[in-house]
Amino acid sequence: MNQLSDRLNSLSPSATLAMSQKSSELKAQGVDVINLSVGEPDFNTPDHIKEAAKKAIDDNFSRYSPVPGYPALRNAIVEKLKNENGLEYTAAQISCANGAKQSVCNAILVLVNPGDEVIVPAPYWVSYPEMVKLAEGTPVIVSAGIEQDFKITPEQLESAITPKTKVLILCSPSNPTGSVYSKEELAGLAAVLAKHPQVMVIADEIYEHINYIGKHESIAQFPEMKERTVIVNGVSKAYAMTGWRIGFIAGPEWLVKACNKLQGQYTSGPCSVSQKAAEAAYTGTQAPVEEMRQAFQRRRDLIVKLAKDVPGFEVNVPQGAFYLFPKCSSFFGKSLGDRKIETSDDLAMYLLEEAHVACVGGTSFGAPDCIRMSYATSDDNIIEAIRRIKEALAKLK
Repeated sequence: MNQLSDRLNSLSPSATLAMSQKSSELKAQGVDVINLSVGEPDFNTPDHIKEAAKKAIDDNFSRYSPVPGYPALRNAIVEKLKNENGLEYTAAQISCANGAKQSVCNAILVLVNPGDEVIVPAPYWVSYPEMVKLAEGTPVIVSAGIEQDFKITPEQLESAITPKTKVLILCSPSNPTGSVYSKEELAGLAAVLAKHPQVMVIADEIYEHINYIGKHESIAQFPEMKERTVIVNGVSKAYAMTGWRIGFIAGPEWLVKACNKLQGQYTSGPCSVSQKAAEAAYTGTQAPVEEMRQAFQRRRDLIVKLAKDVPGFEVNVPQGAFYLFPKCSSFFGKSLGDRKIETSDDLAMYLLEEAHVACVGGTSFGAPDCIRMSYATSDDNIIEAIRRIKEALAKLK
């Protein structure tokens, strides 16, 4: 007897978490699996951040915080936005949540009515369309292939906008592709949006600091977009704090108040100790952020070089984040024994079982011709993983 809600039944399970689960099961059986499926840094949280958390426990930061987070943390975020991004906000325009994932979902839930359209450029992070469905909105997928570096053009955006369009979700640097929008490219999108004042932008900038082309650019920098943009960011990726669960939004005060109202009814403020740790992340030394960025850049160069040597892979050079998203459709229709590869999801499962390397098929990212590999792992793992992948793919005929 299925008594689950239609809302729940309309959602797809997270493919990235499902692949992670499968690789963990194989590992538990003693199989040496190299996991390229997870989207988290393999570094430890920097020591000064951990010390701040320990001090917060000793100082009894153990009670409810204000729903949008402690004023000290929100003020630290205000300073971060000013110093790093040249953007002026007040503490009342910041709301902290249990990770950037909740921040994105809060913004969608307060903006989208049933039947509203939300433009989601593909490839997209798996949760965006599902969150739109949760809000009873309609995801409008705009696809950008590897030949355009997985970035949508102003023309594509213009043709996707209708009177029902409410939101554009923009992720730069991108999960799953690592693509980064330049200032010029964002200006082109902003020029289109200027003609459609009803469209808000949710700018997911969680990978801001994992950037290999210089300065991060935000669409909120354009004067006509500032009041129409919700910046989403957090400490997970830049400071290796995925499990601490602190994200935030910065946006117009009316929208932030709405998110506080929503969050006040279903989670309240995020973890008090994590907030003090996040405050230390933003106010303390930024040296570890740069050290990690340099390590990721070295690994990016390594995996691109190795993947370009895999026959049948089409590889671009990601400019940020820690993912490679090769096109692998040349393997569709090939087989090994009675096992046939029809989709990138089939290929990911084949690589897990045959090569013992966990990747994620591109279907749930809106890019069925590609496969996602995370290079947030050691150089040795990257070298061995690509060696195994190359060997396994060569067996397909």
